Amino acid sequence: MILLISDLHLEQERPDITRAFLHFLDTRASQATALYILGDFFEVWIGDDAITPFQRTIASALRRLSDQGTKVFLMHGNRDFLIGKAFCREAGCTLLKDPARVQFNGETVLLMHGDSLCTQDLAYMKMRFWLRNPLSLFILRNLPLSTRQKLARKLRNESKAQTRMKASDIVDVTPEEVVRTMTEQGVRTLIHGHTHRPATHQLEISGHPAQRIVLGDWDKQGWALQVDENGFNQTAFDLSVE
Repeated sequence: MILLISDLHLEQERPDITRAFLHFLDTRASQATALYILGDFFEVWIGDDAITPFQRTIASALRRLSDQGTKVFLMHGNRDFLIGKAFCREAGCTLLKDPARVQFNGETVLLMHGDSLCTQDLAYMKMRFWLRNPLSLFILRNLPLSTRQKLARKLRNESKAQTRMKASDIVDVTPEEVVRTMTEQGVRTLIHGHTHRPATHQLEISGHPAQRIVLGDWDKQGWALQVDENGFNQTAFDLSVE
């Protein structure tokens, strides 16, 4: 059994999500052969050198899961793209490139965070291109901590304000980009997060049936996609922990 989750946006201000996630690790994830976290794991990440006690607690929990035998894979999101090798070493997880091609039940499946598919959001795509540039990443990682904190708050507030003002189709994926990407990668199943719109969309790629599975975010409830001999099954669950 393999589990996939995304968009937890972990932060100290949401202890309910943190408790639910730690419970998830101790129960369902401990029974899985692998756990994939497809981005926006943390609400904000300003560098491995600025890890907080709260974030270290999460890293320790992932390390325990990894030490127990569950492989843990982590992909950058638009909120936590500065997560680096130091955190992954501490958490016992492997950092995945976006996109990443993996094998599930003998099928090649494409994993993405999903933000790069939102090509109609031109302002965001320009900002993403600048932020993910290797030179920009080097500069960001070497800015003083206080500067990075201010920049993170600014980008976070601007992102929330702009999202509220944009039409829903602009902040969702572009259908043509989905087809182009899946065709280019030679896959019939794409799994991503980012849009917070959990669903399974039936598609046609090069004349063959295909599917795009959108992972749900953890907010009012949690979501996890299970992959086993029965295929792909995404379910929601209550965040409250007994």
